[in-house]
Amino acid sequence: MSSLIQKYNVPGPRYTSYPTVPFWDANGISKENWIASFQKSFIESNQTEGISLYIHLPFCESLCTFCACHKHITKRHEVEEDYIDTVLKEWKLYVDLVDEKPQLKEIHLGGGTPTFFSSFQLKKLIDGLFVYADRHPDYEFSLEGHPNNTTKGQLQTLYDLGFTRISFGVQDYDPKVQKAIHRVQSFEQVAKVTAWSREIGYTSVSHDLIFGLPFQTVASITESIEKTKSLAPDRISFYSYAHVPWIKGVGQRGFNEKDLPKDDEKRELYEVGKELFANLGYVEIGMDHFALKTDSLYKATEEKTLHRNFMGYTASKTQLMIGLGMSAISDSWYSFAQNVKTVKEYQELVNLGELPIFRGHQLTEEDLVIRKHILNLMCQLKTSWKAPEMQFDNLEESLALLRELIADNLVVKNEFSIEIPEKARPFLRNICMAFDMYLQRNTLKTQLFSKTI
Repeated sequence: MSSLIQKYNVPGPRYTSYPTVPFWDANGISKENWIASFQKSFIESNQTEGISLYIHLPFCESLCTFCACHKHITKRHEVEEDYIDTVLKEWKLYVDLVDEKPQLKEIHLGGGTPTFFSSFQLKKLIDGLFVYADRHPDYEFSLEGHPNNTTKGQLQTLYDLGFTRISFGVQDYDPKVQKAIHRVQSFEQVAKVTAWSREIGYTSVSHDLIFGLPFQTVASITESIEKTKSLAPDRISFYSYAHVPWIKGVGQRGFNEKDLPKDDEKRELYEVGKELFANLGYVEIGMDHFALKTDSLYKATEEKTLHRNFMGYTASKTQLMIGLGMSAISDSWYSFAQNVKTVKEYQELVNLGELPIFRGHQLTEEDLVIRKHILNLMCQLKTSWKAPEMQFDNLEESLALLRELIADNLVVKNEFSIEIPEKARPFLRNICMAFDMYLQRNTLKTQLFSKTI
C-alpha cells in the first residue's frame, strides 16, 4: 500500500461537481442562459422531488487556518441584518422567475459560521423563505455549527423551524493541533452542544474531523476519536486536510509546512481512524464519510439513492440546487452558476435587482454523461457503460487511463463496467480522474488541487 500511495498521491479534484470549477467555460454563462436552465430544471423537478437550497452564511469571528471556505472575518454582529435581508431578496429574484411555489426538500446552512447569526435572524431567514415556498413532504433541513458559539436557543429555534440535522466542526482535540489551526475548543463544549441537540430532538448529529493537520500523530488522532466515541455522533466526516495556500492565501500559512504529516504518515492517520470507526459500528460511505446503520446516509447507501453535490454527500437527490449568499454555487444539473465572492459586491448586485452570479458553466452532452459516471463512482463505487446513453466519444481513452489502476488491483474491469474494491477507496479520486476529460485535455501551469491521498 505504501508504494501505491507514493505512486498515486498527486493533485486531483474532490469531484463535488463535474466539470470541476477550474475547468468551467472561461466565457462563463450568461444570466439569460442560467435563468433558462434554472427554469427548465424547476419545471422538471419541483412537483416531484422538490428543490434544495444551500445558503452561505460567511461570517466568522476569527480565522481558522485549516479552512478553505469563502468567509468574512468580523466581530461586528450588526452585519447580520443586512445580510439576511439580502439573501431573502435574492430568493425573491428566483421565485419571481417561476409560476408556482417552490417545494423545498433540503435547506442547508453553511459557512463561514452559520451560528454566528442570532436566533432572531435565523428565524427571520427561514420564515422569509417560506413566505414564497412550501415544505416538500420529505423535507430535511440541516446546518453547520461551531461548538464555541452554538447556543441552546439557536438549536431550539431551528428545530422548531424543521431542522433535524446538525454538523459540528470538531477537527481535532489535541491542544497543540488546535493552537496551530487557530481553532481552540474543549471536548466539554462539544459534548455540551451535542447533548443539547439530542435533548431538543435532532435526529442526526454529525462531527467533522480532519486528518493531515499540523502536528497530528497516530496517538493524538486516536485520542480524538476515543473522545468522539463517547459522544457517539450519528455521522462522522473524516476529511483529508486540503493544503492549498497558493489559492487561499495567508489563511493556510499559519504554520510551517514541515509540521504537516506527509504521504505514508498522513495515510496512516486515515487507516487508523477507519479501523477505529469500524470497531465502533460506523460504516464507510463513499469517500470521507462514516455513518451508523441507523442514520439516513447509511440507508441511502443501501438503497442506492446516495447523492453527491457541492454540499458533499446527501441522503437524497434533487435535480435543482439553488445557492443563496456570497460565493454560493447553484446547480440545475444542466449548468452551474456561482455568486460573487465578496459581501459588498453581493449586496450591491442583489439590491440592484440582479442575480449576483459572476461565473458558471453550461454542461455539454459529453459533460452530462461523464458527470453520471463520476457520480456513480463516488456514490456506488461502480459504473457501467452498457446502455448507449452512458457511452461517450472518449470512453476508450478513459478506459486506457485505468490500465495501471487495474494492474495495481485498484479497479476491477468487466465487459461493460468497472468496480472499485473496498481496499481501493483511498484512490477513488484517482479513478474518477481517468474519466475527467478536462483534466486530460489541459496542461496545468499551476497546481489547482490538493493531493488525492
